Amino acid sequence: MTPSNKPTAIITGGSRGIGRATCVTLAKQGWNIAFSYVSNQAAAQETVALIEAAGGQALAFKANAADREAIKQLFAASFKTFGRLDALVNNAGIVGELRSIFDADDAHLTDVFRTNVLSYFFCASEAARLMSTQRGGKGGSIVNMSSAAARLGGMPQEAHYAASKGAIDSFTLALAKELAPHGIRVNAVRPGLISTTIHDAHGGLALINKIGPALVPLGRVGSAEEVAEVIAFLAGPLSSYMHGALVDVSGGR
Repeated sequence: MTPSNKPTAIITGGSRGIGRATCVTLAKQGWNIAFSYVSNQAAAQETVALIEAAGGQALAFKANAADREAIKQLFAASFKTFGRLDALVNNAGIVGELRSIFDADDAHLTDVFRTNVLSYFFCASEAARLMSTQRGGKGGSIVNMSSAAARLGGMPQEAHYAASKGAIDSFTLALAKELAPHGIRVNAVRPGLISTTIHDAHGGLALINKIGPALVPLGRVGSAEEVAEVIAFLAGPLSSYMHGALVDVSGGR
C-alpha cells in the first residue's frame, strides 16, 4: 500500500457536534479523515458526505471509544485505508445523567469515566505507536477534548463530568512530557458553552441560549465550527511550538 500524500486524522465521535465540525474543517484544509461513531449510521453517512463535499476522503468506522478492542480496530482500518497517521483528535465523550453526589452510583461513574477518560488513554496509545519517531513514525499531534467545566466545576449535578474533564487536563500535561521525545505534540481545547446536542442532558439548547448572554463575556454561546478551527490549528503544523497547552474556547468565561 502506498501511503496517501495527504495528512490523515483520526477523530473519535465524528458523527455530530464538534467532532463533525472538526472532520469538515480538516477536510477543507486537505486532510484525510477517519472517524468513529457509536450507533447512528445515518448521522455518520451525513458526516462522510460533508467531508467529501469539502474535498476530503472519509472513513466512517463504527466503534465505541470506551471499547479498547474496537479502538484498535479503528486505528488498523484507518492505517490500512490511508497508510499514515498525522493527528488524533480525542473528541468522544458524554455528559452522563444529571446526578447529585448522593446518587452517583458505580455504574454511572464507570460509564462516564470509561468514555471520557479511559478512551483517551486507549486512543493515545494506538496513535503513539503509529506516530512515534522512535518507532519508525514521522511524529504528529494529539488534541484532547477537555472542557471549561474542568476549571469551573460544570453545571449543577454534573460533578462527574467536570471531574472527568479535569482528568483530561492532567492527562494532557503528562502525555505532553512523555511523548515529546517521540515527536508527538499534545494539547487540549476547553470549550465553554457551545451550541451542540451534548447539552440535552441539562435542558438542551434553549437553556444554553438563554443563560449564555449572561454568563459569557462575549454575550453569546459559541458554535461547533469555532471550536473546530482551534482544534484544526492545534492538529496542524501552524502550531508547531504549542505543546502541553490547555486552550480555552469559551468566549472569555
